[in-house]
Amino acid sequence: MMNEVFAACLLMAAQTYAVPPAALVGIYQVEGGRVGQEVRNSNGSYDLGPMQINTIWMPQLAKKWNVSEERAKKWVRDDPCTNAGVAAWILKGHLKETNNLAQALAHYHSKTPQFGSKYKKKVVKVMYENNLVKNKR
Repeated sequence: MMNEVFAACLLMAAQTYAVPPAALVGIYQVEGGRVGQEVRNSNGSYDLGPMQINTIWMPQLAKKWNVSEERAKKWVRDDPCTNAGVAAWILKGHLKETNNLAQALAHYHSKTPQFGSKYKKKVVKVMYENNLVKNKR
């Protein structure tokens, strides 16, 4: 369940990066992370915080923010609004690349089609189940 602070962070991030709030909520519900969480992946990277931002992004974020990678990791892992903002920034980047929300959702997880496609289906399913989007008739 999403608390009010994180919900506000997601809405602010969606507005800042002009991405659909429903997409961010869907990602959050599929990821199921929480503030302070660090989950090790089989490839040695980690997923951080509520939106499970992969540590592969830390070099780019550290440079963007002019901080150390360790500082960037701490912010992403431990600050809910930073975590939501980075998720929206990542999704927006994929939207710019693909011009397609479904493809951007897939790429949020992986650009490898077999992994990204499965993830996209999970997010879209959650969005429909939670009435975040309306069924087309």
